[in-house]
This record gives sequence, structure tokens and C-alpha cells, in this order.
Amino acid sequence: MRAQTLPTVTRRLLVGLDVLVAGLVTVAVLRPADSARPWATLLAAAAFAALYATGRATIRVHEAPLDAGRGRWWPAGAWIAALIVVWTILLQVSDGALWLAFPLMLLQMHVLGPRAGVLAVVVTTVVAAVDGMLQRAPTDTSIAPALGPAVGAAVAVAVTLGLEALVRESQERQRMLEELARARDDVAAAERETAVATERERLAREIHDTLAQGYSAIELLLRAAARDVGHDDARAHAYIDQARSTAQENLAEARRFVRALAPADLDGATLVAALHRIADRTQAAAVTDPVADDEPRHTAPGSLVVRVQTSGEPRALPLQVEAALVRIAQSALANVVQHAAARNATLSLTFLSDEVILDVVDDGRGFDPDRQPPPDRPGGFGLTAMRSRARELGGSLTVETSPGDGTVVAVRIPDHDEDETGQVPPARAPQHQEDR
Repeated sequence: MRAQTLPTVTRRLLVGLDVLVAGLVTVAVLRPADSARPWATLLAAAAFAALYATGRATIRVHEAPLDAGRGRWWPAGAWIAALIVVWTILLQVSDGALWLAFPLMLLQMHVLGPRAGVLAVVVTTVVAAVDGMLQRAPTDTSIAPALGPAVGAAVAVAVTLGLEALVRESQERQRMLEELARARDDVAAAERETAVATERERLAREIHDTLAQGYSAIELLLRAAARDVGHDDARAHAYIDQARSTAQENLAEARRFVRALAPADLDGATLVAALHRIADRTQAAAVTDPVADDEPRHTAPGSLVVRVQTSGEPRALPLQVEAALVRIAQSALANVVQHAAARNATLSLTFLSDEVILDVVDDGRGFDPDRQPPPDRPGGFGLTAMRSRARELGGSLTVETSPGDGTVVAVRIPDHDEDETGQVPPARAPQHQEDR
């Protein structure tokens, strides 16, 4: 944090002090002592003024931090001591020089600080009191000549300490404002980074659940078509047609998630109908990888049977909840096609009073959930993306599987109210319970 120096208002007070000293030096010259020669008064006043101006030009206490150490003997202490000595001489040749005591006290407190400054003020008070009592001794035996400098000293000390306290408070407030500004900038930067990370995660999920899965299906369909070219041209053409259809769907999905729209399967359809669309599309595109040694060569679309089941009282859900369930179903079924080698898969949608549950069950080969996939194996983002979608809506996702026993992916999402989600469910056709 930068050093805190005296504010502008304090600097202006110092300028006012300079003007006051100049005026009182002039008064001292115009009111010489009766026994002093005018040239001696003028010489003493000039020496005081020159010494004062030299110190003010070289000892710039106002440019140093207020909490910096003050009261050192050199050069500040020597300057103040020299001023007191020259002022004491000026008192001997000028009756008006006594008025210089008050601005001199203010200067001492400012330059030397609250400790050494008070000592210098005491010395100045004693000198002024003695001089005043000596000047009025023949005609005035009261303590007024001593009381005046003492009151002036008290006022000078109180004013200086009070002013410096206000300056410290102002500087502390300024430090707090600077810290708040830095904290605000840090928060803004963190929010920007969070927004960027969130958008990247959204795009990664959308790409994984749409484009990546579509490309995988296209790749399998084209490999199957290449396998059957020259052997079964009709089936090869069917594979190519399915690949073309999948590519068109991928293009539509890409345009939709760039615009942050709902999945195409939800257009004008209920959630259950959207799950049926996904099931039908997955079942039609479930081509076993033709290079796999453990799969029969004649495996074709339709080798995987995907069913959709619902239970509970179907109802319309907020759009973001339905979109998340559709994306999770897409990703889970894509995992079934690519990794499970399953013959049957089931999408089970359960409507409870306070939540909705989607289970994706397959009878495939399963896997060891505690075993990390090889570093060179592609993918691995699907479960992470599904968990992220569920977590954003306050839900959870669990996976139950073991080698040879199939896999169950269960996602539970609370049934948000409209006020909580900020989304009003769009009008949909009445939902109905159905199995397949």
C-alpha cells in the first residue's frame, strides 16, 4: 500500500502558517523595543525570516507519511532549536516578536511530532512567559503575561493533535476504500473466471452429449456400411442413410446449443415422448463395432432393445430440468452403445411428489467403478458431465455396476417450483404413462 502523506487541506494550513509568520515578523519589525535600534530589530527579524524560509524549503515534513518517525535531532530538531534561539534574540529588540510564539508552537508540533514537539512547545512557552513578565514587571505583577503563552501552548498542542487525528482517520478511510476497490476488482475477476469456466463446462457437456455421440454413431454406421459393401449393398445403403440422418441431427443440435436452446427432442413434445425419441434413435443406430473380435459379424441395427418406462403421476417439469434429463439419457445410452455390449437397456422415469428420478439400466458387461481407465482411452467425460448437470439443479447421480452385471445410472432431481428456477414450463401436450 502506498505511503499516506498529508492531504491537500493540511498543506493549505501550512501555507496559512507561512503567511501568519510573515505577517507577525513584519509586526515585530514595526514594533521595536524602546531601547533597541531599528537596524538591530530589522537584522534580527531578517535572520529569523531567512532561517524559517530555509527550513520550510528543505525540511518538507508534509511530504512524508504522517506516521513516519519525527523528532530527530538532525535536521528538524536543529532547525527548531535555531529558530527558538533567533526568536529569543528577536524578543530582546522587538516588543511585537512575542506574537510569534503561537505560530512557532504550531510549527514545532508539526515538525517534531507529539513527543519532541511538546517539549519544544514547553521551552517556547517558558521563554515567552519570562519575556512577557520582564516587559510588564514594573507595571503588572499578575500572572497574565505567563497565562497567555500557556493558553496559547495548550491551544497549539490541542489543534495540532486534533488535526493529525483527523488526517489519520481520513487516511485510514482512504486505505479502506482502496482495499474495497481491490477486493471488488478481485471479485469481478473471479466472477469472470467462473463465468468462463461455467460456459466452457456447458459447451463441453453439450458437445459430449450431442456432437461427440453423433460422430461416434456415424463412425460405427460407416464402418458397418464399409463392411457390407459388396456383400449386402442394401444394408450398406441403409447404414449410409442412417449416418446421413445422424449427421443432420448433429448439425441441428450444434446450432441449438450454440443458441443455448432446449434439446430438439423436446420441441413440441413431452419429456416422456422425448425419451422415446432418444430410445428409438439409439436402438436404430446401435451398430456393434465390426472390428470387435467378440461380436458376431451379422450384428445389425436393432440388436439393442431400448425400452422406456414411467411411473407415478406424469407432470410438466421446468424446462431446464427436462433438458438436463434428456441430455443425461442421451449420454447414458451412448455409453451403453459404445462400451456396454448390451442387448437390453431401459429408461425408467419416476415422478415422485418432491423429485423426479431417471434410471438408465443395461444388461451389458459392466465395469469396475474403482478402476481408472487407461490414459490412452478416449472419452471418460460422460459420467462427469452427467453429475455436473444433476448437481447444477440440486440433484445427484449414482452409478451401480460391477464387471459382468450390467450398469445402473440413477439421477435424482428435486421438483423445483417455478419461483425457484425462474423458468415457466412451456405448454406441452398431456403426458401419459406408457411402457415399451
